[in-house]
Amino acid sequence: MNTVFAKFSVGEIVHHKLFDYRGVIIDVDPEYGGTEEWYEKVARSRPPRDRPWYHVLMDGTDNQTYVAERNLEPDGFGDPIHHPDLDDYFHGLADGVYVPRRQGN
Repeated sequence: MNTVFAKFSVGEIVHHKLFDYRGVIIDVDPEYGGTEEWYEKVARSRPPRDRPWYHVLMDGTDNQTYVAERNLEPDGFGDPIHHPDLDDYFHGLADGVYVPRRQGN
């Protein structure tokens, strides 16, 4: 069995390399967890399914998205994210990382 380590964790602010938006990670899947239909329709760059995928709140919108690890990079700015659901997931921002309301596995 190969162990897969996620590059990012819940609360980290990231930048999408292809679509140029910022966001904050709210959950991490060790591999693709969506449907075949969604992957075929939306994941046009065909990122690997056996690598981590992230649930991300998009800055400045009320959207949430599902992103392959290879399409993300560290944000580098540390500025706050603006999203209406932010307080549902985090207590606040500390040293450029959001503090989760609940502890993950």
